[in-house]
Amino acid sequence: MDFSRVSSVNLDEYRGLPKENDQSYHYFMQHNFFEHINIRPDHTFVPDGMETDSEKACLAHEEVIRTLGGVDLQLLGLDNNGHIGFNEPGAAFEKETHLVDLTESTIQANSRFFEKPEDVPTQAYTMGIKTIMQAKKILVVVNGIGKADIVAKAFWGPVTPQVPASILQMHPDVTLVADEEALSASPYRE
Repeated sequence: MDFSRVSSVNLDEYRGLPKENDQSYHYFMQHNFFEHINIRPDHTFVPDGMETDSEKACLAHEEVIRTLGGVDLQLLGLDNNGHIGFNEPGAAFEKETHLVDLTESTIQANSRFFEKPEDVPTQAYTMGIKTIMQAKKILVVVNGIGKADIVAKAFWGPVTPQVPASILQMHPDVTLVADEEALSASPYRE
């Protein structure tokens, strides 16, 4: 595939991790994706996790998205608590890119990637739900029995900030790609 005319805008980045840190999303994207395709380096955008001025970091990321004309395809995963990006339960649906304090469950889930628990970041810059919902198309990829309950809540339950992914029910073009285990608690399976 030819990626020479593609731009990539990351969903989020840990606050306080330099891009050279092997647990930063910048590092992950660079070493697991960008260096294996012909995307132009100046067309890859990840929030600046080292920017201490959160308002500046968030506005800069939103400006990148606006300059590019919006997001054509938003790729999402789904966390066990229903968060998308780092928009934790209770997050306001009208937020654009913002600084978020990670919940204890998210910190615990991410601790497996870090040497010591105290190394796990407690904040991140993330695209807000408003920004995600403005994407032209959304693709959600979920697998495993551990996600079955949250898939059912997110895609067939009530729309509520307590399950941030539930807002995706209101988007006109969402595709859910899930294995049988992840769909096992869902009322509708095809």
